[in-house]
Amino acid sequence: MTTQLTKSISIDFPIIMAPMFLVSNEAMVIAGMNSGIAGTFPTLNYRKEGELELVLDNLNEEKKRLKVNGTYGVNLIVQKTNILYEKHLKICVEKKVPFYITSLGSPKTVIEQAHGYGAKVFCDVTNIAHAQKCFDLGCDGFIAVGQGAGGHAGPYTLQVLIPSLHRHFPNTPVIAAGGIATGSGILSMLTIGAAGVSVGTRFIACTEAGVSNEYKNAIVSSGMNDIVMTDKISGTPSTVINTAFAKKIGYKQNWLERALSTNSRTKKLFKMWVQLSGMKKLEAAIHPGNYNTLWIAGQSVELINEIAPCKDIIERMKAETIEAYKELGKTIG
Repeated sequence: MTTQLTKSISIDFPIIMAPMFLVSNEAMVIAGMNSGIAGTFPTLNYRKEGELELVLDNLNEEKKRLKVNGTYGVNLIVQKTNILYEKHLKICVEKKVPFYITSLGSPKTVIEQAHGYGAKVFCDVTNIAHAQKCFDLGCDGFIAVGQGAGGHAGPYTLQVLIPSLHRHFPNTPVIAAGGIATGSGILSMLTIGAAGVSVGTRFIACTEAGVSNEYKNAIVSSGMNDIVMTDKISGTPSTVINTAFAKKIGYKQNWLERALSTNSRTKKLFKMWVQLSGMKKLEAAIHPGNYNTLWIAGQSVELINEIAPCKDIIERMKAETIEAYKELGKTIG
């Protein structure tokens, strides 16, 4: 299948395995690459000294051995509150990472340095205003994050956001992110103009993911009505499974937290503290036997019925996309 995305980053099928904090790992990315898609991970998954360098070396070696058109990329949180941002960017540029996804801030420096050696940069966007800023800086594409996405979901449906992005930026590839877990979902996004899709939650329930079986089983057993939005984790609204612990800590910042996060003198340090605290809660929750279950997921849990290897998940989505296309042809015919 050939789209703007497959041509831009040299992959065989227009799927990006979305970067997921504490979930995405080297094994998942390699499985994605060998299945002809783009596997990605957040650099913040590798925070110990020397970890990121080792993973990137391994992925670069794997890329040389590929018998299909697959690739890998990294996700960089470009907010000033990410204290590892500059260090991680420097490492990624040195290792010549082929593909970047930026989130929560200005991608200016990433675009400049990545373009210096021919790498591509796609930016998470949830609205036209942010997309315009990224476009003006020279990004290579947009990750349109809509309703139903896991983590920091957007406020608009993809059925509106994607055509709107196309109207404003007709020659820029748009990748659909949010609520996609099946081939029919992929086809629906391609039909409204997406150049590809970013799939996250479906891959939490893969055998390669290094999270607890409790987390994976929660993905399988939960429905879309079990997903709630909370700003208690990072200060930015994100989606989690509505566990007892999520209910206990609440979904909204209290008046003091809101005041500290907006005051010009306190907001930077307070936001850093909130994010660090949230990261620690999420990290504790992925381990077996932890009762403080704080699990990020999107509404596509509704469509996930089993835990399976990444390769099987990808091949099934490919087959489902082709089958959905054939069925659509019968309907139109």
